[in-house]
Order: sequence, then structure tokens, then C-alpha cells
Amino acid sequence: MAVQSKQAPPKQLTPLGYALAGALGGCFSNAVVYPLDTVKTRIQADSADEYSVRALLKRILKEEGITGFYRGFGATMLNTFSTQYAYFFFYSLIRASYLKRLAARRPAGSPAVSLSTLAELALGAIAGALAQIFTIPVSVIATRQQLGVPKGKGKGKGKDGEDGEENDGSFLAVAREIVREEGVTGLWLGLKPGLVLTVNPSITYGVFERMKSAVLAARERVGNANASLGPGLSFALGATSKSLATVVTYPYIMAKVRIQTRKKDVEESEDGTLPEPSNTTSRRYRQNEGAVDILARVLRTEGFVGWYKGMGAQILKAVLSQGVLFMSKEQFEQYALAIIVLYYRLSASR
Repeated sequence: MAVQSKQAPPKQLTPLGYALAGALGGCFSNAVVYPLDTVKTRIQADSADEYSVRALLKRILKEEGITGFYRGFGATMLNTFSTQYAYFFFYSLIRASYLKRLAARRPAGSPAVSLSTLAELALGAIAGALAQIFTIPVSVIATRQQLGVPKGKGKGKGKDGEDGEENDGSFLAVAREIVREEGVTGLWLGLKPGLVLTVNPSITYGVFERMKSAVLAARERVGNANASLGPGLSFALGATSKSLATVVTYPYIMAKVRIQTRKKDVEESEDGTLPEPSNTTSRRYRQNEGAVDILARVLRTEGFVGWYKGMGAQILKAVLSQGVLFMSKEQFEQYALAIIVLYYRLSASR
């Protein structure tokens, strides 16, 4: 009788484990600040200057109630989990593989390999690009949901000119509407600027790791060998690194949102210009307009400040969520390890 071997549960996280920890932490941090996420998406998709963060919060509460703050919550959490999981998985896998190759080349007994900032940024960008390709359809759907299409008013015409189904604002209904109006490729709207924006998490994590290393090295010099930053310092470093990344990449963040919220059935005026949108949550662009075209149009019509419209809400949301993520990162790594150990034990008991 063959004896089934039982694999011992891991004592430290694998790339899959780190991916799970990052995904859980990302969902938690985004859930905490989700109303701000809804507000910043609407501001970024808008061409009007009339709403501040506070004014838009009041307007949503008055017109849509508390539920208005949580439009697209399920899709956004799914997008956050899948994106964070994919990013952390690819990042930890690529980074571990790269370090292993470097270690194999160095002479025996030499000090451990330390990655440069440029290497950290490059590895993060590669991981982010891979994550974007696989997860951007959920991001497009979540963005459309956050704009708040009233029930029964999302009915449009398909590519063949026939009336489409009524859009009730659900995940599947929005997905069907996008495919009907844009084709399957519509689910990947904003992929190009999304790939450019892979430098955002790579800047964030690259800067964070460099600052963390500097802090720990300074502690070691004064005789404090504590390898943990602590929640407060982790929050501060995470907020600083995310703020820097957001300021650098914000114009493309805004352009990506406007690409993902556009409609194909837009008619141009005789002079080739676009008509003004009928409402501020339905910014429309030509179907072949890319991020650079949108940025040029915004520069002409809204000025340089138009590139940074809503940046306050973006930074506030990003800083809070990223700070919470870094502050809770070690705790969620422990949770992830506990989940994996429990899975191994349950599998072994069968």
C-alpha cells in the first residue's frame, strides 16, 4: 500500500504568500478610503471646475445617499485584489529570481547583494506591466460604475445600431455595455497609459525600500538592531513614497481615467471639434484619442492646471491607503502565512 507523503507547511512566505498578503492589505486599505476613491474618479473624469472634494462628497450624499459613495465597490475590491496579487506575485518572483542570479555570480563569502534604486524601479515596472495586462478589464468596469450611471439610463446602441440591453449598473451589465459599444477591446481601454503608470508602484516601492534601508542602517549604526519599522514610521515612509510617485505620474492617471470613461458613439461638430458633454460625469472623447491627445486637449482647454485636476483627492486617497497598507503589511503577511499553514493542515488531514 502506497504511503501518501505529507508536505510540511511553510515557515516563511513564498512569492504566492507575499502576493496574498499584498492583495489582502490592498483590499483593506482601499476599503478604508473608498468614498475618496469614488470622489477622485468623478473629479478626474470631469471637465467642470465646480466641485471640490468636500462639495462633491456633500453632493453625492444628498443625491445618492451613503450608497453613492460605494458604487462599484465590489468590482473595485476585485480589481484591487487581482492587481495587488498579480503585482506582488510577479514582483517577489522576479526580484527573488534576479537576486538569485546575482548571488550565483558573486564570489563565495562576499557580502549579500543589494539592489540599486534603478534595479528596484525596473523590476517593479516589469511586475506592474504584467499585472496591468491581466487585470485592467476589471478596472475599466469599476471606473464606469463609480461614475454612477442611473439605473435604466445606460441603454445604448450596439455596434450594429440596434438598441442594447438596459444597464442596471451591475458588474455584468456594465461589462456587457462596454463590449456592445466598444467591442471586446473596450475592456482594455487605458492599457497603454496603464503600462506607462507601472512606474507608479515601482517608484513607490523603490523609494520606500531605499528609505527603509536608510532608516534601518542608521539604527544599526547607533546600536539599535530592531529590524521592524513600526506602524507609525511605516505609515510615514509609505505616505511619502506614494506622494512622490503620484505627483510624478498624475497627468497620466487623469488621462487613463478619461479614456476608460469615454464612449464611442460621439458625434463631432462640423469643425471637427467635440460637443460639450451633457453632464459632468460623462466626459467624451474621440474613440481613437490616446493619452497624449487627451493631455494636449486638456492643456488647450483647461491649461496646465487641468493636468492636475483632482490631484488633491488622489494624493489624499493614495497617501491614506498606501500608508495603511505599509502600516499593516507585516500583519497581513502573518495572516497570509497563517492561511497557508491552515490550508496545508487541512489538505494533510484529508
